[in-house]
Amino acid sequence: MGTISIKLPDVGEGVTEAELVEWHVKVGDFVREDDILADVMTDKATVEIPSICDGTVTWVGGEVGDTLAVGTKIVRIESLEALEADTPSVQPPEPVLAEPEKKEPKPPADENEKPLAAPAVRLRAQEAGIDLHEISGTGPDNHITHADLDKILTGRGAGSKDSKPQRDASIREIKITGLRRKIADRMATANSHIPHITIIEEVDVTEIESLRAKLNEENPGRAKLTLLPFILSALSKAVREYPQMNATFDDDAEVVKQFGGVHAGIATMTDKGLTVPVVRHVEALNIREIAAEIVRLAKAARNGEAARDELSGSTITVTSLGPLGAVATTPIINYPEVAIVGINKIAMRPMWNGSEFIPRKMMNLSCSFDHRVIDGWDAAVFVQKLKSLLETPALIFMPD
Repeated sequence: MGTISIKLPDVGEGVTEAELVEWHVKVGDFVREDDILADVMTDKATVEIPSICDGTVTWVGGEVGDTLAVGTKIVRIESLEALEADTPSVQPPEPVLAEPEKKEPKPPADENEKPLAAPAVRLRAQEAGIDLHEISGTGPDNHITHADLDKILTGRGAGSKDSKPQRDASIREIKITGLRRKIADRMATANSHIPHITIIEEVDVTEIESLRAKLNEENPGRAKLTLLPFILSALSKAVREYPQMNATFDDDAEVVKQFGGVHAGIATMTDKGLTVPVVRHVEALNIREIAAEIVRLAKAARNGEAARDELSGSTITVTSLGPLGAVATTPIINYPEVAIVGINKIAMRPMWNGSEFIPRKMMNLSCSFDHRVIDGWDAAVFVQKLKSLLETPALIFMPD
């Protein structure tokens, strides 16, 4: 019988460490070759660590949230191959679960009998206005437990003497790990490093919404177009006139890199948090191609299947909360970029055309800029350029 140690592999070029974000096994578990042992994350990409042999897990190294160096031992397995040399018929152990003893809770205590409960439980009950005489204890020797109080407070157990809302003194601690930690680190870095200037401009999107609806109506068999592909196309055209917006800033080296290609980051919500998949070379794609790439990347990000290079390398980012969006936002720049475009919800509003009020579909753009390298005037004229393109969509498709 021999023990095999599995180390954290090199998960990417230049990567020296990764965060442990999930365990799929525990000590005592039987695993087969290629079974997934753990997930680690680096640069917003999650990598699965498989077993290299059959056997029983005897040790795991680290807890969820720990940062491990490449080459660190993370799992030890008692190798089944070595075991089979002595006992060829060994099969994975099948745990035997004992039937839990059923215990009937003791009826509520008599009015003159002091209920059995720990001091902390008594204090919590007192603060919540709960009479312990009316609770059936389910703990050892029918003691009243915090779980018994939880049932009262959440309405799943017996109620107190009146039906008024009860105070909830519970506190839940949640460790920030994985993607949520990456997001927190990046937001903190961006907010502390970058002096933001945000410009909010009202845009009439009636015409571009009509164009979008017409294209969808004339092509019922194709995927429906959203507003986002049109915005990316307009953005690509705008940065050709204002290339300083399609850039990153290395504040350590004090160097701004302006990019010819428009690699648009699309802020995308997933079950694990915010990711930013990148639509590369928007300037070379038409509306349908942009739309298809957005759908593909969003699906890959939500399913955790996006490749590492699909989640990095953006030169300017677009963020939107969709139909649930606000009237206006103040988006934080995706460091080390210098600009971000925020899309807010569309609303029908009465607008004055010089002689009367008419209904128009209006939307606010919220654009933030790195004020160290982007002057307020340049930011304002760039936003006006975007506004002009979106309000007159024919301009988006005209050659420069």
